[in-house]
Amino acid sequence: MALRDELLKSIWHAFTSLDLDKSGKVSKSQLKVLSHNLCTVMKIPHDPVALEEHFKDDDEGPVSTQGYMPYLNKFILDKKQPDSPDFNRMCWTLSSRKNLDRSQLLISNDDAFKIWCIFNFLSEDRYPLTVVTEEIEYFLRKLTEAMGGSWVEERFEDYKMQLTSKQQSLTAWALIGLVGSGHFSKGVDRQALSMGINEVYQELIMDVLKQGYILKKGHKRKNWTERWFMLKPNSISYYVGEDLAEKKGDILLDGSCGVEPLQDKEGKKCLFLIKASHKSFEISVSDKKKKHEWILAIQTCVSLLRQGRPAPHREARLKRRELRLKQQAEQEELELRMSELQSANEAKQLELENMRQALEEAATDAAEEERRRLQTQTELQDRYRTDLEREQMVRKQMEEQVAQKSTELEQYLQRVQELEDMYRQLEDALDDEKRARQEEEVVRRLQARLLEEESTKRVELEEVHLRQQRAISETEAEKQELEKERLAKENALQAAMKQLEQLEEERQGALEQYQTVMKKLEDAANNTKTWKHKVAEHEGMLRLIQPGSKGQQLITNWGPAAFSDAELSSRQKKWQETKNQATQAQ
Repeated sequence: MALRDELLKSIWHAFTSLDLDKSGKVSKSQLKVLSHNLCTVMKIPHDPVALEEHFKDDDEGPVSTQGYMPYLNKFILDKKQPDSPDFNRMCWTLSSRKNLDRSQLLISNDDAFKIWCIFNFLSEDRYPLTVVTEEIEYFLRKLTEAMGGSWVEERFEDYKMQLTSKQQSLTAWALIGLVGSGHFSKGVDRQALSMGINEVYQELIMDVLKQGYILKKGHKRKNWTERWFMLKPNSISYYVGEDLAEKKGDILLDGSCGVEPLQDKEGKKCLFLIKASHKSFEISVSDKKKKHEWILAIQTCVSLLRQGRPAPHREARLKRRELRLKQQAEQEELELRMSELQSANEAKQLELENMRQALEEAATDAAEEERRRLQTQTELQDRYRTDLEREQMVRKQMEEQVAQKSTELEQYLQRVQELEDMYRQLEDALDDEKRARQEEEVVRRLQARLLEEESTKRVELEEVHLRQQRAISETEAEKQELEKERLAKENALQAAMKQLEQLEEERQGALEQYQTVMKKLEDAANNTKTWKHKVAEHEGMLRLIQPGSKGQQLITNWGPAAFSDAELSSRQKKWQETKNQATQAQ
């Protein structure tokens, strides 16, 4: 909780003390007095005009706490950080006059003020301010430990039962009355009770984690002086005495500070060294237990500063509140589930009642239905007997028809099997014909290649012949030399003629292969015609796939040609163009 939130709780007590008729509102004149007192404590000038300006739109009557809080934050608390003890003391003075009954109290007014501050620290963050039983138990345990007594769990459980039957929490004045009446401090004198309240106040409100008399070595004169040390989360203050009347100095703590034990020296025992940012302090305590406690407490403060965590009691309070909020949420969820289950149970009970009525009606209807069934059973038996005889007769007829259909089905299946065998044989014949056509195509390609080579050789021979004629028409002086060349060319021509004869022999071989393939093709065609005739005899159930018709085939001097008339004309045209070009070149 921020410091401002704690101060607002103190102001809330002062505000409610001015609310005499318990209406939740206070007149502006009283608020002016309250604001003036707050400014006096904070030592800032009070501006009454600001209050009038702030509430100029609300002239109908007194102001509620919700309306006063924004003014308080803006015009007073934002100007300066107040001194918490003086601020609380002023609010306590205003509120205690009206609400505190001192006739039954065993404690002083100062102790009541400290319990009031502890109440503000432990109370919930909602108005009106109250403290729950868990925080009451925490405070009473702390107080009992501070007084050196033992905690009696049964006594508090009895009190909690009485408290639960009336209410779930206490106000500040009820808590002061509970502690001041000595209900939980029986057998303890008033001085011990006052010291216990002061110790708890020092820890929870003043953030004093540890305090006591210890010896400190001076920095200038190097003498040892006994001082009252007070450890807080971010500093160590030391005074002349425990009445805190004269403060001698502060040791500021941060994350870089450290503490380490020292060896005994100069007649002093139980020494340890506090290393602050700018100075180091040598400390001596009375025994090893206190030495360990002080070192551990200082190391705890430094560790909290490094981690940026608050004081242990403040962190524990936050955890307790988070746990209460979590338990409250779980309780609300449980209550919601219980209500849902109860609603579901009621719905189920209603559904069961409806089902019971429906079952009774169904039983009545079933009895009536049984009577009608028995009445109609006799009629149905006679009808079933007649239908059974008729069914037997029909069944016999159906068996005869099934037997006849079975015979026809066997014949049909046999016929389908014969057609399938015929179809497979036909497919084999078509495959033979397809392979024959492929072989014919191979032979045609070979014949075309041979003819192309023959045409190439003829062109070469024509070129040789033309060159010979050009050689004869040249001058007589070159005749002998040309004659030699002619002889060489004639030899080349003879070699070419031999190659041509060899090509002719290869063409004759290809022609024989072609005739063989044609023979196979004719056999395959005859075989196909035979299967066509067989298929036609089976009522035309299948239709054969026949090869397409061929065009008119060209017949040459060496037999059937491997190309069409158009291809032949194209080749003759190219050969004639080549011959003309050679003639023009001469």
